[in-house]
Amino acid sequence: MQLLNTLLFSMPGGGEWIIILLAVILLFGGKKIPELMRGIGQGVREFNDAKKSVKSQIEDGMKEKDRAAEEKK
Repeated sequence: MQLLNTLLFSMPGGGEWIIILLAVILLFGGKKIPELMRGIGQGVREFNDAKKSVKSQIEDGMKEKDRAAEEKK
């Protein structure tokens, strides 16, 4: 419970998000932001694809183990 409270209070609020966005615009400029967001989107997509692949491999391994156990019976 204490961890949840710590996480909730550590998240930026509305005004803080505005300051963060302004800092990003000032640092990267208006022309670089779309490229930055595109790169972040590709990274998230690759992460999700890898996560799905690992999950399916684990599930396939569990199914094979169950089949092998049933064949021994």
